[in-house]
Amino acid sequence: MRPLDLKAALVTAVVLLLLLGAWHVATRQGHGPAAGAGMTAEQLEYAKMMGQDPGSRKTTGFPSPSQVAGAFARQLADPFHDNGPNDKGIAIQLAHSLGRVGLGFLLACLVAVPLGFAIGMSPLLHKALDPFIQLLKPISPLAWMPLALYTIKDSSVSGVFVIFICSVWPMLINTAFGVASVKREWLNVALTLEVRPLRKALRVILPAAAPTILTGMRISMGIAWLVIVAAEMLVGGTGIGYFVWNEWNNLSLTNVIFAIVVIGVVGMLLDLAFAQLQRLVTYVE
Repeated sequence: MRPLDLKAALVTAVVLLLLLGAWHVATRQGHGPAAGAGMTAEQLEYAKMMGQDPGSRKTTGFPSPSQVAGAFARQLADPFHDNGPNDKGIAIQLAHSLGRVGLGFLLACLVAVPLGFAIGMSPLLHKALDPFIQLLKPISPLAWMPLALYTIKDSSVSGVFVIFICSVWPMLINTAFGVASVKREWLNVALTLEVRPLRKALRVILPAAAPTILTGMRISMGIAWLVIVAAEMLVGGTGIGYFVWNEWNNLSLTNVIFAIVVIGVVGMLLDLAFAQLQRLVTYVE
């Protein structure tokens, strides 16, 4: 490991320990009056529903690090359990979410990359389609959900459509930009050698534009993973988003925090995978 990487890892560890320490202090047992002192009957009942003990001397009802660690141990002990619609393991929920994201992302690739190539290689298409792209790009993907549910009439497929619609724009724009930015000298050499259009696209333009295309895919995947959580909260059934919403309805903040950490870790791994692909296709002179 390089010295800079080692120093960065040490700083990361120190920051993590400080955050956990602050969390522990904020949720530790206190020596003051009981938590239920001065609370109304309704507030006491709500505290009991939240799994708190109004007679304890906790300073806050927020879960402590040890309680969240217990939730991690319970959830990861049997991640594939399936005890009915509202009690599925985290691995099953993640599989549903990743399946929807993967399918929607793949469909977006099949549309955005070829169309981006066409737009990047044709100034006419760029000027003709740019108003539509600029109009549709800022629309929140979740705004399409009611129309998707009405027309498709299937919540799972509607989730895939939402992932498609949020993934297509970054890929389309980055592909068009990458293709249009290919060095003119390389295109002139291909023209001089009378390279056929398809061969020119695959052997000259695609390798040159690949880093920019992968950047668009990386951005799209990040947005897709962000959106699927909110979409699954709306449509319900299965998925990590539904897991978060269901655990909140069960008043289990420890499981909610567990799910938030899992969402972050999976998102980070997806981003690292695309970053590695981007490095592989980037030409270094």
